[in-house]
Amino acid sequence: MSEAIITFKNVSKTYILYKNDQARFKALFFKPRNPKTNKALNDVSFDIYRGESVGIVGDNGAGKSTLLKMITGVAFPDTGEIIVNGKVAALLELTAGFSMEMTGRENIYLKGYILGLEDEYIKQIEEKIIDFAELGDYIDQPVRTYSSGMKMRLGFAINVNIEPDVLVVDEALSVGDASFKRKCKDKIKDIISAGTTVLYVSHNAESVREICPRSIYLRKGTVIHDGPTDETLKVYQDYKASLKKKK
Repeated sequence: MSEAIITFKNVSKTYILYKNDQARFKALFFKPRNPKTNKALNDVSFDIYRGESVGIVGDNGAGKSTLLKMITGVAFPDTGEIIVNGKVAALLELTAGFSMEMTGRENIYLKGYILGLEDEYIKQIEEKIIDFAELGDYIDQPVRTYSSGMKMRLGFAINVNIEPDVLVVDEALSVGDASFKRKCKDKIKDIISAGTTVLYVSHNAESVREICPRSIYLRKGTVIHDGPTDETLKVYQDYKASLKKKK
């Protein structure tokens, strides 16, 4: 087995649930009494190895988003340890970090700097990003003039062309028309073939089967099953079927 590129060791994360923004602001100065909490992750442990494509499945509220935020460094655990050995690109909030007044081309550099890339490297991949995004002359117009779909195209093009060690993909992402979505899916497959580690979040069982030999099933912040995708999906689907029978 190759080296682990992502390791979670007994990771837990609890969020405090606030009634409103006023209560959230007040909590900055005073510790809330008997607050309502949500345990987003509960003693989660796993290793993901270099070159693996791993699906993350589970219902809404299972902890998938929290897990991905921790891998990308947006959120941090209350307890436990997370190790990520490599450069991470995330196809989650594609337009995060864009400056609306800067052009698309300038935002390629801005995003690159945020991701820790050097000028020389960004210059090398600049045209690949522009060609992939298919924005035409708009690449030299301010991003505030872009439609939401155009912004997402640019964000996707940047993230898939920086040659990450780990690519985090939310399948629920909607990027452009049908032909562009197909192009995005093909690009993700190319990245997998090149040996990049991919984490793929989806509610679509066939999509997970198509991309991921291994999958992790989360339920209420706990790893219920981690193994071959067919096995994991069977455990997940059997549980959902059992809930329907109870209704």
